[in-house]
Amino acid sequence: MKTKRLLIMGPPGAGKGTQAANIVVEYGLCHISTGDMFRAAIKKGTDMGKLAQSYIDKGNLVPDSVTVGIVKERIQQEDCKKHGFLLDGFPRNLDQAIALDQIFSDLGYELDGVINVAVSNDILISRIVGRRVCKKCGATYHVEFNKPKLDGICDLCGSELYTRADDSEETARNRLDVYAYQTEPLLKFYRERNLLVEVDGTDTVDKVFENIKKALEK
Repeated sequence: MKTKRLLIMGPPGAGKGTQAANIVVEYGLCHISTGDMFRAAIKKGTDMGKLAQSYIDKGNLVPDSVTVGIVKERIQQEDCKKHGFLLDGFPRNLDQAIALDQIFSDLGYELDGVINVAVSNDILISRIVGRRVCKKCGATYHVEFNKPKLDGICDLCGSELYTRADDSEETARNRLDVYAYQTEPLLKFYRERNLLVEVDGTDTVDKVFENIKKALEK
């Protein structure tokens, strides 16, 4: 099988993380998320890792140039060269997408596909505001789709469930607005390159994954 180099996108609450995990297992890819990359680069003490740490230590956002540099470091490592990779959470804006294009050009790589897990805002809001999290073990539930056996109590450890501050409707809508503002240009960017695969994220987890596989096999 040809080495796959993929990118997955999706708004908060779309189930992107679940599908990313499925794709990585199915195709034996390296899962590359921005947060994981930062932690790994900092731990290894790479040049870009040290630069990222200098911003983080001052409480500043890591600029795009550093994020792009860390991505370039990561995708050149042997496991990515051998097995391929799935980029998750990068690029987040058009500038980063253009920079990624340049990285791929420099390395002689080709992007095989961009998966967008699409879900309407109304459904996303319902998913996000209905989420409940265990205070002790962090297990996640939902008031409609994944109810605990006892209302407000974690099935795993018996601790109290709570609603995270960023799962309020107002915060959720703000997050979705920001995501739409940043990603609409990205969708257009990849659609024009015939790389974008739109998958309906409102189906069951298994059905969404089946549709992703079908789209990738085309």
